[in-house]
Amino acid sequence: MVHGHYRQLFLNNSVFLHRYNQRFPSKPKPESEHPPQAPMASLWRAAMGQSEKQPDDYGGVEFWSEPERTGWLTKQGEYIKTWRRRWFVLKQGKLFWFKESTITRASKPRGVIPVATCLTVKGAEDVLNKQNAFELSTRSDTMYFIADSEKEKEDWINSIGRSIVQHSRSVTDSEVVDYDSKK
Repeated sequence: MVHGHYRQLFLNNSVFLHRYNQRFPSKPKPESEHPPQAPMASLWRAAMGQSEKQPDDYGGVEFWSEPERTGWLTKQGEYIKTWRRRWFVLKQGKLFWFKESTITRASKPRGVIPVATCLTVKGAEDVLNKQNAFELSTRSDTMYFIADSEKEKEDWINSIGRSIVQHSRSVTDSEVVDYDSKK
């Protein structure tokens, strides 16, 4: 009988709303006042408090030509915490990722991280309990990655770290530390 009670409430609410809308019809808004219809991705970004920047907002960086570093990494998803293998490209202070390793002018990144917004890049095996894991942290977020080997992990940490230093403020070439030569 409980099910019947909920059904009756639903019907009563439906009747109420129908009668209310008949008595107090809303005035149609002029066409100029209607907000544009947003795709689901925009709604998700709005709900999560993110900006309207699209992944294709890569500031004219020709990621397909002479990148500073490329390679496969496994990345943890931002909202659904699954792990996905992606092709990463580091160039001119931006870390792009793609589904495929064949990158052309027509390729569209699945995402991009401006490294100037990053505060740290460091190993994260102890955090994730996974070998070859590292993390990249911004003021508001921490992203996790897994490299194929210890050497790959260290190379990515060094490359991203160098890029953070170069793009977080203006530095001269003489100020750049070559982390690779300190081994």
